[in-house]
Amino acid sequence: MKYILSLFLFAALLYSCEKPRKLSSTDPVNWEKKMVKNIPYDSLETGSTFLSIYSQIFLRTDQDEADLTATVSLHNPNITDTIYIAKAVYYNTTGTAIRTYFDKPIFVRPMETVQIVIDGVDNEGGTGANFIFDWQIKPNSREPLFEAVMISTYGQQGISFVTEGKRVK
Repeated sequence: MKYILSLFLFAALLYSCEKPRKLSSTDPVNWEKKMVKNIPYDSLETGSTFLSIYSQIFLRTDQDEADLTATVSLHNPNITDTIYIAKAVYYNTTGTAIRTYFDKPIFVRPMETVQIVIDGVDNEGGTGANFIFDWQIKPNSREPLFEAVMISTYGQQGISFVTEGKRVK
């Protein structure tokens, strides 16, 4: 009886273990689902937006860093118009491009939000990371909004803050 109970407990333990999940924002297959082969309009306005991201911040000294999880949100504030994000490039503190999430246009439906997650263990961006997003909209449409929420918890202490994108072109 002890043998059967031990075997059952061992099987339950194995079954309850979670497999590590792959983040959807780093999986190119998921971006391909949103890619546009041919943008249906030939007179779109173009722009670029800069968004600061922090995958790490300094705590007490410049030697004491905390890793952060960043949720980058690409918002379409239009009620009827789709917007197109042509490219999303992630840069580290020194200005080196470290990751291109997509370099073919994706669509963002009216009022939809698309997200990129920089995992808390991914500190490659450092304390001064950023994104450049190239985008396209119909004339007289509202520009996309880009925001990032950074968060981390240590014991009973939590850190969180938000950054907003600024149009650079």
